[in-house]
Amino acid sequence: MLPLVYGELHYPRVPRAYWRARLAMARAMGLDAISTYIFWNYHERTPGEFDFAGERDVAHFIRLAEGEGLDVVLRPGPYVCAEWDFGGLPWWLQRDGEIPIRTGDERFMEPVRRWLRRLGAELAPLQRSAGGPIVAVQLENEYGAFGEDRAYLLALRAALEAAGFGASPFYTIDQPRDAARGALDDLPIAITFAPGDPEREFAVPRALRPGEALHCGEFWAGWFDRWGAPRDLIDEDVQVRDLELMLRSGISTNVYMFHGGTNFGFWNGATGTPAQPYQPVTTSYDYQAALDEAGRPTAKYHRFRDAIARVRGTAPRPMPPSPGLIEIPPFPLNESVLLGAALGEPVTSARPISMEALGQNFGYVLYRTTLRGRRAGILALEAVCDYAVVAVDGRPIAHLDRRLDQTQTHVAIAGESATLDILVENGGRINYGPALGRDRKGISGAVTWGAEELLEWQIYSLPFDEPPSRGFAAGCSDPPAFYRGSFTVEAIGETFLDVRELHKGSLWVNGHNAGRFWDIGPQRALYVPGVWLRRGRNDVIALDLFGHERAPSMLSAACPA
Repeated sequence: MLPLVYGELHYPRVPRAYWRARLAMARAMGLDAISTYIFWNYHERTPGEFDFAGERDVAHFIRLAEGEGLDVVLRPGPYVCAEWDFGGLPWWLQRDGEIPIRTGDERFMEPVRRWLRRLGAELAPLQRSAGGPIVAVQLENEYGAFGEDRAYLLALRAALEAAGFGASPFYTIDQPRDAARGALDDLPIAITFAPGDPEREFAVPRALRPGEALHCGEFWAGWFDRWGAPRDLIDEDVQVRDLELMLRSGISTNVYMFHGGTNFGFWNGATGTPAQPYQPVTTSYDYQAALDEAGRPTAKYHRFRDAIARVRGTAPRPMPPSPGLIEIPPFPLNESVLLGAALGEPVTSARPISMEALGQNFGYVLYRTTLRGRRAGILALEAVCDYAVVAVDGRPIAHLDRRLDQTQTHVAIAGESATLDILVENGGRINYGPALGRDRKGISGAVTWGAEELLEWQIYSLPFDEPPSRGFAAGCSDPPAFYRGSFTVEAIGETFLDVRELHKGSLWVNGHNAGRFWDIGPQRALYVPGVWLRRGRNDVIALDLFGHERAPSMLSAACPA
């Protein structure tokens, strides 16, 4: 791969209607190429059923890049990390229990080969050898942080070649400390790092591959946000300095992210480390990127654009117009319906079973059983992922948060019996860390009350692919509940909805899932693309796991807080 300055841009995090505009902004910043992961779980949501239509038409995305004069660096995984649910791996790999992911085990490699063959049918014809824009293909993703099985890497390489990608140069990518573990002897190494000291970071590839061209496969010019954690800010002066240093040295550099976009719906992932076993990622994937979440150039965009032009001794390219924002006056969510109104037929089971075992990908699961006897005790959940609302006879008595290692609460009943409900939210599957592949959602262990294990459960799947459309009435329902309201606009544009008066849940605008909100921050506003809006009335539905003394209101924001 020739020395390139390129930038990361993920097609599922941007509405298809905006792909061309974002790519045009990449070219105007001076980029030669864009890099994108391919998200397996976004395309094969059911085993053997592939979707490359509409918002998932990645071949169209790549052709648009070519039309803007951009080459493409392809990162097909199958594991991609990316702060994306399960690192891009499909949920159904965990349906029947744990399988050894990212290994040569046939239980993993057989679906991988099937997936790559189908992906090859879409994208192999777009390689440079066939006149297309794809100039390089990444083998796996930071594998050295996970393992060092050369046989697996060779099997994956063979699968990519069999899928038609062998016409492109392959490379591996890792953080410097892991580069040797995740490498193959005959493939170039790219490394990933944050601004600070590029010379130190490149010492490892120089030692492993003397004389080989250097490649920064991810230059972390920003960072992602996690619920309940402070934002990690990276000095912008240092970013510009290091970018210019690498470009002057002829080092291929990928700005990660050029444009972060949004984890719409339930697609966010979570990190897990021994110190912090579960940290879900926010809906916003703005990443403090050069192009912000709404597609507007930031001060960093202009500084990077000027740095690239300086190094190349050329004038900066002309810039396309920047999208504008519209303001929405405050409006109430003054209708509501109980979450229980969305219940269908339950599955009955002696013990709780996981979301995956239910055949469910995202959303919530309600577990219901009967408590008997006038007594009190500790209700303990052996394995609950990731956030639970515990209710007795329909009245919430506790919220249990996996981030805080909360797994039990005190429960007392005064009558001979009571109904116990445990509503569990899938907060995003772990995409990085030692628990990768061991993160089944819902309840997958015993539930005890005092010394007694609770048995005979009714289990309700609540994927919430769409919000409810019936049963709403004026006023506030007891939590958890759906709240509905509307606003009107005369002119359509980008906007952010201020969600600080809401507590925890998900929000839909005209049927589109804009993502999660949570009052612990740091995210305080949800991005709403203008292409989701319509002139006149626009409907908003919020699922909130907490109650409201009054119907909450929302307010557009010129920029997320």
